[in-house]
Amino acid sequence: MTEEQILTKPEDLYVDPSLKEMVEVGMFYGRKKSKTHPRMKQFILQNRNGIEIINLNKTKEMLDRALAFLTETAKNGRSFLFVGTQPSAEALEPVAREFKFPFVRTRWLGGTLTNFKVVSGRIDYFKKLRSDLAAGAFEKYTKKERLEIEREIKRLNELLSGLETLLALPGALVVIDPVMHLAAVREANKLHIPVAAFVNTDTDPDLIQYPVIGNTKARLAVSWFLEKAKAAIEAGLQFRAAQSKIKEEEATASSQEGGVSGGGA
Repeated sequence: MTEEQILTKPEDLYVDPSLKEMVEVGMFYGRKKSKTHPRMKQFILQNRNGIEIINLNKTKEMLDRALAFLTETAKNGRSFLFVGTQPSAEALEPVAREFKFPFVRTRWLGGTLTNFKVVSGRIDYFKKLRSDLAAGAFEKYTKKERLEIEREIKRLNELLSGLETLLALPGALVVIDPVMHLAAVREANKLHIPVAAFVNTDTDPDLIQYPVIGNTKARLAVSWFLEKAKAAIEAGLQFRAAQSKIKEEEATASSQEGGVSGGGA
């Protein structure tokens, strides 16, 4: 590192226009040097006042690879499970809901993946209770019984809200800050479900198949990453829809040609 780089502000280190957006949302700020994972040192540009400065050129390479994976997964018709419980990940829920993908915003329920059959049964039970309550099915119950049911629904809502659309094991996980969600990552790894994650310098990158290093503590940075992920998934879904339409049109044309040919005979 040159003396000029050491004296330059972190945001002034990047002159590449393609990195401008990442600079603007503060992607380059990592964690304290004492918290940096040894395998993350290759992605650090320098240290400034005890804070690691992330090499955004590396981030861009990682982002391109992760987004290509998300697009390909969506093309193949696989679903995603979004995981991010920290305040900075507030944009996660709207993104997941737009695609009707399941998400976790409160806390990870152990066994969500590795004990999916049991968890799936709990989700079905929760949805039935909620539906029955809305339909007035508990009107004949005593006041005490209704209160107990409402408490149970509230408890299950805290545990399972967001997982109602988890009808099968997901094709991939999209995780914000794996350090905070190690249980989810380990379950995915155990079942060989790939993980695309927005990680910080304190993460072991070997646990994540598609890591993207950046400032996981900044709301703007997390939202920016999620917008990129959303666009990549949307591109894959649009491609899949277009391919499906082409096949339908080809099938219709083939059927019509067969009918004309048969009529002529």
